[in-house]
Amino acid sequence: MTPADIFNKLQGEFGDEVVFNFNDGSEGDKDPWCQVEPFRIEDVGTLLKSDPALHCDYLECVTGTDFPDDDQIQVVYHVYSYAKKHRIVLKAFLDREDPVIPTLTDVWSAANWQERECFDLLGVLFDGHPDLRRLLLPEDWEGHPMRKDYEEADDYHGIPTIRPNPIELFSISLPDKDGAAEEGEAEGVADAETATAVEEEV
Repeated sequence: MTPADIFNKLQGEFGDEVVFNFNDGSEGDKDPWCQVEPFRIEDVGTLLKSDPALHCDYLECVTGTDFPDDDQIQVVYHVYSYAKKHRIVLKAFLDREDPVIPTLTDVWSAANWQERECFDLLGVLFDGHPDLRRLLLPEDWEGHPMRKDYEEADDYHGIPTIRPNPIELFSISLPDKDGAAEEGEAEGVADAETATAVEEEV
């Protein structure tokens, strides 16, 4: 099935209030996608996996994008069928001040850590998730780094978070290799002469 076929089947099942706004990818999007009403995402996911004609047995990834100018966070689901060799991308647009959407862990177990990453970096709350906690950052980290207005604190428990600019590191002068080698050779000769002198005295 093409993405358009999958969209039509989903819309025929749930109606255009739940599945809508199909984009075929011709407007600069890499993948065709459609929009899903956030609080029906589990129903849509269940049909995608269980319907024999769809058979989407693989949740490739769950990602998110912050759009502060629109007061939205978009959660994006890439879903694939190994058996049918087709895929569809689903997008749910959430209120940026209260980004909540049902978990898909009961549909695809792979959603577990993927949703935790989205929660950690963007602050999306996946309602019903069995273990929703940070995945990449410590539990007491403040803020969500992938939000466009995120400002990192200068330190974390006294540990500086400021890192040097990699470009500036190229301006650091390194010791002259030839000079270091000559100095090392001179030290080696001196050590050898001292050892010889000690042996002769003995």
